[in-house]
Amino acid sequence: MASVNMADVKRLRELTAAGMMDCKKALEESEGDFDKAVDLLRLKGAKDVGKRETRTASNGLVAVKHEGDSLAALLELNCETDFVAKGERFQQLAADIVAHILATKPSDVPTLLESDLNGKTVKEHLDEANAALGEKIEIRRFSVLEGGFITSYMHKTDPQLPPAVGVLIQLDQENSAVGKDIAQHAAAMAPKYLSPAEVPADVVEKERSLFEQMTREEGKPEAAIAKIADGRLNGWFKDFTLLEQTFVKDNKKTVAKVAAEAGVKVLAFTRFKVGQA
Repeated sequence: MASVNMADVKRLRELTAAGMMDCKKALEESEGDFDKAVDLLRLKGAKDVGKRETRTASNGLVAVKHEGDSLAALLELNCETDFVAKGERFQQLAADIVAHILATKPSDVPTLLESDLNGKTVKEHLDEANAALGEKIEIRRFSVLEGGFITSYMHKTDPQLPPAVGVLIQLDQENSAVGKDIAQHAAAMAPKYLSPAEVPADVVEKERSLFEQMTREEGKPEAAIAKIADGRLNGWFKDFTLLEQTFVKDNKKTVAKVAAEAGVKVLAFTRFKVGQA
């Protein structure tokens, strides 16, 4: 079996994003033939696709695509390592898929996976990337907002990596400055819901029950428990609903007040952070 030098191994890894040992073995098996080594890695990748189903894809990126001021899509595409996330092929795949989402507006991830993108299903494109890059590649979630005025903010947690946090903000009318401010706020403060009215009833009841239990265990009078729990629930709304949160740029105002003073209304938002619920 031919010996290989580390420079060739490194070059092969940079080209294919395969693991160092896999690159070394491919070069050895191909007796130093670089093109043949690339083919061997692709073949190995295709065979290993099924084996990766149980592996965790907790890295990746968030990608955005706008069409005018009133339509935008946000996508979280996952992989296993930062190395693949910062690669050109992975980022191009994300760009192609988020553009496809914007054009077709699929109802959910399964529908997206079965849809046609340039003569192949999106799932087939993922499988090809999976084979070529040697990692589990998957679409975790996506969102499409349409109507009004939509702005976005993309945040890099590491300057060497693609954006890991993405936010879409939908306003009822154009205001780029306020839209950007609220998008940046949402990126930093991670609200879960737009307003208290939009929190699902089962979530509200779960939180209220928890607060009642906490209050009871603190020894508070039974007659006061409901009122105290409601107060704590209102505090929870201020922490986890966008409009009730204290605005990061002015702690004397809520996000709702900032929007109202600017003469706009926040209709909806989406916030994705790679690997986060």
